Formats: sequence, C-alpha cells, structure tokens
Amino acid sequence: MLRPRRAFIRSASLKLAAVYGLLFAASAVALVVFLWFTTTRVLDRQVEAAIRADAQGLSEQWVEGGVPALVLTIQERLAENVDDDAIYLLSDALQRRIAGNLEGWPAIVSEPSQIYELQVTRAGVRSQAAVLRYDLPGGFRLLVGRDVRGRVQLNRLLPGSLLYSAMLLLALAFVGALVMRNLFRRMVADVSSTAAAIARGDLGRRVPRRGRGDEFDAMAEAINTMLDRIGRLMDGVRQVSNSIAHDLRTPITRARTRLEDAATHAKTETELRAAIERAIADLDAVTNVFQALMRIAEIEAGSRRSAFADIDLGPLLADLAELYDALAEERDITLSVNVPDTLPVVGDRDLIQQAVANLLDNAIKFAPAGSTLRLTAQKLDDHIDISVIDQGPGIPEADRARATERFFRGEQARSTPGSGLGLALVQAVAQLHDGALVLADASPGLRATLSLRARALRMNTASSLPHGAETAAVPHPGL
Repeated sequence: MLRPRRAFIRSASLKLAAVYGLLFAASAVALVVFLWFTTTRVLDRQVEAAIRADAQGLSEQWVEGGVPALVLTIQERLAENVDDDAIYLLSDALQRRIAGNLEGWPAIVSEPSQIYELQVTRAGVRSQAAVLRYDLPGGFRLLVGRDVRGRVQLNRLLPGSLLYSAMLLLALAFVGALVMRNLFRRMVADVSSTAAAIARGDLGRRVPRRGRGDEFDAMAEAINTMLDRIGRLMDGVRQVSNSIAHDLRTPITRARTRLEDAATHAKTETELRAAIERAIADLDAVTNVFQALMRIAEIEAGSRRSAFADIDLGPLLADLAELYDALAEERDITLSVNVPDTLPVVGDRDLIQQAVANLLDNAIKFAPAGSTLRLTAQKLDDHIDISVIDQGPGIPEADRARATERFFRGEQARSTPGSGLGLALVQAVAQLHDGALVLADASPGLRATLSLRARALRMNTASSLPHGAETAAVPHPGL
C-alpha cells in the first residue's frame, strides 16, 4: 500500500491539475511575451516612420529654398516640438554645425538612409536616440531623429511587469489547478465508492448525478445504465440457474429411480431394457434442454450471421405447413395457410425454419380440438411478417413481457410438456435478423408474429430446392 505522500504525488488528480496549471501558465506567459514584442516593434516602426517622414519634408524645403529655407524650417520645428523629442542637425561638408539641437555630428552615423540608435547629448543631457542621415547636394548633411527614452524606459519596466504578471498567472494557475483537482477527485471518488460498494455486494448502489447536465453527469448516467444492465443480466443468470435446477431435477431423479428400481426388481432382460430405454428418454430430454440453451447463446452471440444468404420464405413456409398439417389433423385441428409464393429475405434458413416450427408446435400444443390454426405471411414495406394464430387460451397480458424469458412458463402451461425455451429461441432468431417477435391477443387465442427485415432476392441454390428437400431435417421442437 502506498504511503500518503507517495499516493498524493502519484495521484491522477494531481497530475491533471499540474498539466492544467502548466498549460495555463505557459499560454499566459506566451501571450504576455507576444504582446511585449509586438508593442516594442510597433513603437520602433512608428519612430522610424516619423523620422523618414520628417526627413522627406525637410528635403523638400531644401529643394524649394536651399540652406536658408532648411535652417528656418528646422528652427520652427524645434520651437513647436512640445514633447522635446525631435532631433535635428544640419552640417556642411566639413561637418560644422549649421542648425539643430545636437552639439556635433555623431561619428557612428556613416551610412545614409539607415536608422542608427545611439547615445546623444542635447543641452548637456545624454539620452537614447534613433537617427537617420540624409545627404544633400554640395556636401551638406542632414541628421533627423527622435528621442526614444520612453521606449527604453518601457523596455526596462516590462521585464519587471512580466515577472509580476507571471507570478500572478502562476497563482491563478495554481488556484485553477486546485479547482480542477477537486472536481476530478470528487467525480472519481463517486465512481470509486460506487464500485467498492458493488464489490462488497451492494448491487443497488449507483453513481450520484450532480444535476448540472455536464460531462460528469453524462458519464455517471452511462455508468448507471451499465450497472442496471449488469444487474438485469445477473438476475437473468440467477433465474436461469434456478430454472435449470428446478426443471432438470425431475427427469434426472426419474431416470435414476427407474434405473435403481430396474437394478433391484427387474427379473428379465426385457424389463431391464425397458427401464433403461425410459431412463435414456428422460436423459435425452435433459440433453435437449442444454442443446437449446447452447443454440440460443450461439444465436445471441451473432456467430450465425456468417450463414446468412438470400432465401425465399414462400416454399419454406409451405413445406412447414405440409409437415405440421398431419400433426394438426391428429389433434383434430384445422391448419389454414395463407402464404405468398415468393417472400425474399436474407438470413439463416435453418434458424428461421426452427423459429416458425416452434411457433407452430406451441400453437398445436395449446389449441383445443375442433379449432382452426392459421399460418399467414405478408410483405409490408421493408419487412416480412410471419404470423401463427391459434384459438387456444392465449397468454395473459401480464405474462407476455416475460413469455420470451428462458424457462418462463405461465400458469396455463405448467401442465403441458416443455421447458419454456421455445419462445426464447424465436426471440433470439428475430433479433439476429434485425426483427422482432410480437405476441398479441387473437380473441380468442394468441397471435405470434415473427417480423423479419426483407431483402432483395438473388435466386440461388437455397431458394431453388424442391419442396420438402430440407424440411425433413426439422426436429420436433417440443421446447
């Protein structure tokens, strides 16, 4: 178990908060530095533009009036310079000062049309200046510039301001990181406590929702939905386990009793063989139940989709009707068939055949003598409905929602043979084919409708087989 300090350092909430704080601080410092460089660059451009514009104006005065006009203009501009930041110097070919506010020509300024930044002395005061040399005819030279002490002072102040700003930003980043950490820890704590409670056996525990409608609430809702689904699945497993234990105990006990009785009391080989055959029949019933469960699980897993092909349900249903007509006749039941000649669908032929056989078997099992059983099929828009309608007792509305559960048997079905897996298999087949099983009241009786999605038919060997070519493989469901 980690020590508290090590657990704190390794916690995901601290790492998330640190990443948030670093990103916030880095982005804020980058923004301030960008503003700093942008501001100084704009000031430099403004100074350079003012100097070049001033030099251009003075050169025009030179063209119009020569040296006297230029000297007069320089004096006027110095007199009108309220900010006292203008710098002028007009010198002759021997670099003697003619006009301006500089004492002498700076030696560093040697190239024309190039901005120089240097220290100058004006009225006995040294300051930083940006100047431009402009050569005039006759060897005269003009120096135009601006005092940039303000920009220099700004550059000196900005680092300190940036330092204080960075400290403030780091403090804000730290506070924001703490807020993020607390939010993250609160959400993770809710999930962790819920998971721990479920691990202890409290399956009714759920992640609380804050009611803010944010991502945390969405995650809590998704986790709660998952837990509800898991709870339902566990309830189903328990019910199936209980049903298996209850329904299989009788045939297994009966088989054991018969074998034990035969071993004790059988006097002839014929009596012993008869007892063994009856025990085998009971064990076969148990095997059929497990095979049905495995088949349902296989269908629900979707592994049978690889066997999907274009099939025609018209001939398939006609073959099933012919097969079950004899069974219905034995029970004094009339089987009425209304099926189109062609019903194209894409699916697993064997599974659909098994599902419809289960519906017919259940209907014949519960239909009273002298009644009529109807098998109908029709294509509606993009799906095909296969209905089996009987005139038996039906299924009460309260039991229809559970009728497709494994091993569920209503009160009226408890006295009839079967294990309660027939409709569960039909439901699994319907879902595999993107369809549904709908149970409705037929007044009297039950209407069981298997709805399958229709597809365009590409005729192949599966649909071109003669009637009865595959029906012989249909087992008597009895589920």
